[in-house]
Amino acid sequence: MSASLGRIYALVLRHIYIWRSSVMRLVDSIYWPAVQMVMWGFLTQFLLPQTSYVAQAAGVLLSGLLLWEVVVRGNLSLSIAFLEEMWSRNLGHLFVSPIRSWELATGIIIAALLRTLLGMVPVSLLAWAFFGYSVYSLGLPLIAFFAILQMFSWSIGLAMSGLVMRVGQSAESFAWAAVFILMPVSGVYYPVSVLPDWLQVIAWALPTSYVFEGMRAILTDNVVHWDLLAIAFGLSVVYLVAGFQVFQWFFRLSRRAGSLLGQGE
Repeated sequence: MSASLGRIYALVLRHIYIWRSSVMRLVDSIYWPAVQMVMWGFLTQFLLPQTSYVAQAAGVLLSGLLLWEVVVRGNLSLSIAFLEEMWSRNLGHLFVSPIRSWELATGIIIAALLRTLLGMVPVSLLAWAFFGYSVYSLGLPLIAFFAILQMFSWSIGLAMSGLVMRVGQSAESFAWAAVFILMPVSGVYYPVSVLPDWLQVIAWALPTSYVFEGMRAILTDNVVHWDLLAIAFGLSVVYLVAGFQVFQWFFRLSRRAGSLLGQGE
């Protein structure tokens, strides 16, 4: 076990050294969430005197944006951590070492978590500085929201990384775009009840829908729906296990096909 921890630590340390050598990688983690936050912040300022719903829950749009960015950044950070290994043609080197596939997956998950925190914490502080709104006013449920959304984003990132490992860089665009197809059915900015019945069935199968419904309940009614959080947590665990199994499946296929050594730019 200690040997596994050492290999995971070494993998995370490699990514930290990459970030230290390239400030632009860290700037990229903050840039897009900051641009989105500023745009939605000004829209909220515009709607405040005109829309009673937004006036009652001034932070509903910014909270939706910031929590959705947790999903996007989690997926992108994990995909980038994996693609860094492909771009540098390092997969072959990694897998001739004693490292196992689950250790690689754990290492890039930890690197993705650190990169997401490095991007989202400054942006949440900017939202407070620019618009006087603190996402931390959600209280303790914010920690649960963050953990649930991170686990769900990792499940997507692992599945997409496995696909890229097997198919090659022609599937790289899926690693960036896969998460966005879920945004319309996650109820980020509107209740799930506005969706058609058949889409609501899909929405309630995603942990994101429960998180955003729970977020709105706190901001508009000052009520914490722990039952929604429990369902979302259970679903996230199921998706994370499924995402890891997909990653493992693609890894085994790639190893049998001998394609691990040929991946890279």
